[in-house]
Amino acid sequence: MADDKEMPDAVVDGGHDQVTGHIISTTIGGKNGEPKQTISYMAERVVGTGSFGIVFQAKCLETGETVAIKKVLQDRRYKNRELQLMRVMDHPNVVCLKHCFFSTTSKDELFLNLVMEYVPESLYRVLKHYSSANQRMPLVYVKLYMYQIFRGLAYIHNVAGVCHRDLKPQNLLVDPLTHQVKICDFGSAKQLVKGEANISYICSRFYRAPELIFGATEYTTSIDIWSAGCVLAELLLGQPLFPGENAVDQLVEIIKVLGTPTREEIRCMNPHYTDFRFPQIKAHPWHKIFHKRMPPEAIDFASRLLQYSPSLRCTALEACAHPFFDELREPNARLPNGRPFPPLFNFKQEVAGASPELVNKLIPDHIKRQLGLSFLNQSGT
Repeated sequence: MADDKEMPDAVVDGGHDQVTGHIISTTIGGKNGEPKQTISYMAERVVGTGSFGIVFQAKCLETGETVAIKKVLQDRRYKNRELQLMRVMDHPNVVCLKHCFFSTTSKDELFLNLVMEYVPESLYRVLKHYSSANQRMPLVYVKLYMYQIFRGLAYIHNVAGVCHRDLKPQNLLVDPLTHQVKICDFGSAKQLVKGEANISYICSRFYRAPELIFGATEYTTSIDIWSAGCVLAELLLGQPLFPGENAVDQLVEIIKVLGTPTREEIRCMNPHYTDFRFPQIKAHPWHKIFHKRMPPEAIDFASRLLQYSPSLRCTALEACAHPFFDELREPNARLPNGRPFPPLFNFKQEVAGASPELVNKLIPDHIKRQLGLSFLNQSGT
């Protein structure tokens, strides 16, 4: 496709305002003397709805490929931030934007259609499957899914310079055959600029970092690390760790586990916060939150992610190197069905700038032997 990720110029008639069953056609190519091509998408079923618009599964009539199309109402005065961010993303653990175009409805509303790769399952649905069977997710899958989430975050944070700001099981897609995980939904994502204020009312409640509840506006990508820590705990427990019913209750749920934050911790979260009236509650020991057979490295890992002070949470790349994931680095590690894992160590840009010690930990010896030493020499630069 010639202008895959280019800003769409074509505005097509969106046909009926009903989604399912109708066909949307758009033209791509036509730049630099390339032939124009028509692409048609048959909408098959709605797979998600939200305040933003809808996501539906569709089939490309020319190629037979299944795609997901996110259709959002477009304000004609502004560029769409999600589109700008998705056009620069290219990573195995981030959902891929294939194409985009505008469409109009009979009421002359303008919609932006983001055509993305289709991934059939979400971590939310996988979790539901285990909980309805009254089972815990096998630990090897917890490791595999969390590792890929952190690897995707390392790319989003370090290479794209973006904070996702709404990490939760619904926004983590899983391919049920390969077990590859992809982070999706960049509708709340933003490039954070040091010294520039951001809205604190962001992120879904169970996964909201405490500094956001304290109204911080100068937060960092460590809010995504907190969210990922909440997802880890949920995979290990089979239910959300902090199921608050509103923002205040959310903080109460966090305090029940981490204890009352000290003045210093509150200062680290939001230096402008002045209301210190909290019940004094002792931290609940992490090992008592999880069942007795939980491996100590899983408990240690959760405790390193879920810290009040944002600067004490590990980075996404440091998270990938944690001993919790050592099993994935074993030479003969496989999926329970004997198939190989999805690619886990084909690092490129996300390790740029990392210390040689960290890169050394991230790439298992058997992979180093396969690659020869060429990779390590490049990454040290």
